[in-house]
Amino acid sequence: MSELAWDKMGGLLPAVVQDADTLQVLMLGYMNREALEATRATRTVTFFSRSKNRLWTKGESSGNVLELVELTEDCDADALLVLARPRGPTCHRGTVSCFSEGLAPGVGFLGHLDRLVAERARTLPEGSYTTKLLQEPLTRAAQKVGEEGVETVVAALAQDDAALQGEAADLLFHLLVLLRKRGLGLDSVMRTLASRHR
Repeated sequence: MSELAWDKMGGLLPAVVQDADTLQVLMLGYMNREALEATRATRTVTFFSRSKNRLWTKGESSGNVLELVELTEDCDADALLVLARPRGPTCHRGTVSCFSEGLAPGVGFLGHLDRLVAERARTLPEGSYTTKLLQEPLTRAAQKVGEEGVETVVAALAQDDAALQGEAADLLFHLLVLLRKRGLGLDSVMRTLASRHR
């Protein structure tokens, strides 16, 4: 990134921050050279605040930091795309994104669900169905995927679209739990699919 077009906007580049798991756009900030260097060095996303006229690490007061996953430039080298994992709400309003109040739409919601299953695996909150599945033997999670798979097939062959959608949702959820029981996440499956696509 030594060839970035710093001169186009007076030493600043717009930096679009996207959730690495859901691909939801979280916010827009600006980086100067120092902010970019700090982001790379600390792996915590840092911007140049135009209102404070200084470097500003997202979450420095709230604790809701953005952990860097990947940083790329656009084709003109005058904008950055920052893939990050948010630790808490990104927006000062307490929402996931500065652009919307809800969670990632479409297939991006699967990334959110996978992150939630991972969090449940770390914290094991009492009374949670996910916790119960995670604490049972691996065979139980595998059995649930098998059951939901059969129910999905039955719904596809003999029931209406609503039933099929419901069973498919159950199958996806239980598959995420099974993957997590094996120490895997949705991202590992996505990488496998992408490698096959090439």
